[in-house]
Order: sequence, then structure tokens, then C-alpha cells
Amino acid sequence: MAELIFLKLGGSAITDKTREARARQDVIRQIAREVKRARDAQPALELLIGHGSGSFGHFAARKFGFGERGSWRAYAETGASAARLARLVTDIFLAESVPVVALQPSASARCRDGELVELATAPIQAALARNLLPLVHGDVAFDETREMSIASTEMIFAYLAPILKPSRIILAGIVEGVFTADPLQDASAQLIRAITPANFPQIESQLRGSHGVDVTGGMLAKVKIMLALVQQIPTLRVQIVSATRAGVIGRALLEEDSEEGTVIRQSVNQATS
Repeated sequence: MAELIFLKLGGSAITDKTREARARQDVIRQIAREVKRARDAQPALELLIGHGSGSFGHFAARKFGFGERGSWRAYAETGASAARLARLVTDIFLAESVPVVALQPSASARCRDGELVELATAPIQAALARNLLPLVHGDVAFDETREMSIASTEMIFAYLAPILKPSRIILAGIVEGVFTADPLQDASAQLIRAITPANFPQIESQLRGSHGVDVTGGMLAKVKIMLALVQQIPTLRVQIVSATRAGVIGRALLEEDSEEGTVIRQSVNQATS
């Protein structure tokens, strides 16, 4: 029976978020090869891939003043920058014989007061039905209330999950999981192995912003979105792992009960299958 997994490639992993529009092509290529090996090993595996905008969209948003009233030049520049990274990711995956199909979220996305309320799903479903891998990414979106918003990959996953019903979501970033502080800057940071709605109030204050430039709220925002999602879909399992350490993504895709990194679930006793 086919299993659908959502896989996010974090902007912090596939770009250098401290340098404008700098992609880590070696990391993207490594991930593409791991995805191919996983699909070869498990042909029934269905994947929807998303990626963050990293030092492409985030830098453009800051540079041009995204979100300010009437800043439509910023809207255009930010969207174009995000699309450039999507094109690069697409080309590398195709070169590694992974049949991704890039689907630009801003072509159909609509937000209301910062919340994603509409996104075309038929093209995604059509791609999956044909054994292709739809590729989405963090993007700009028109907003009925705020004029414009950023639709992060996590927001897009949260919108799509109740419709497409993935069994798992894997978020792959530059670090091993969720830590009590930024492990790239604080050697005393401790890995948080499991996050549930029950223990989140105790650890929320420990979660800090992302490393580098990020206009979507950093790790705390990502965790909150995923927590809300596992409460909405109790059988869903979310795993946050490293995208830069060889073999991790491949294992996460193939091992349903992998405990590597940080696991977010509805409860500690939830089954991992």
C-alpha cells in the first residue's frame, strides 16, 4: 500500500542563510540522491517535497520591505527570488533522475490575515497519481487583510495534510532537530527528543529564532504549526532531522519508527507506525 510522506528541505540546509542568494548545491544533490535511493528501495513510496526560501526569499523580503503597505515591488522581488531557488532545486533533482514537478504556490495561494485559506490541490494530486514528485516552496501570497503574506512551507504542508493525508512529515534542516538553544552558537544546547501538546508549555521558552535571516518566525513558529497539525490529525507523525548529515533523510524516509532527531506527535504513547 502506498505511503505518502511530506518532506521539507529547510532553507537553512540548502542555502547559506547568512549570505544572499547562496545555494548549497552539494547538499541539494546529496538529498536528491538519498530520495532516489529511497524510492528505488520502496517503489510504492509517494513524496511531496517542499523547501524553504533560505537566503533567496528571506533576503529579498528584508531588502525590499515585504509586508509594508503598498510594497508591491517587494512582493514581486520576493516571489521571483523564491522561484529562482525552486528552479535550481528542480534542475538538480532532475539531473539525479528524480522526477520532480515544480508547482508555484503563489499562482493559486490566498491568505487571510496571515493564514493560508486557499491553494490549488488538483495539480499536486495529478502529479502524485502519475508517480511524480510535486515540489512546492515557501512563497508570497495575496492576503485579503494584510495585502500580502508569506506562505511558509510549513503553512502549505498544514493546508495540504488534511486533504492529502500523509502518514508522516519530515522537516530536514541544518541541525539535528529541535534544541533548547541554537546549537550552532551555543555548545550547551540540548536536543529535545519528543514534543507533544502536553510538554510544549514547558519547553516553549527555550526555543529561539533561526540561525541567519528568517522572516517566517524561526523554529518556534515551525513547531507550533506542526503541533497544531498533529492535534488535528492524531495519527500523523512529524520528524525534524538533519538534512546535511549523509544518510539521515534516506533512513527517515524508509524507517517508519526512526527516532532520530526530534519527533512531534499527539502524545508520547502514540504508535509510530
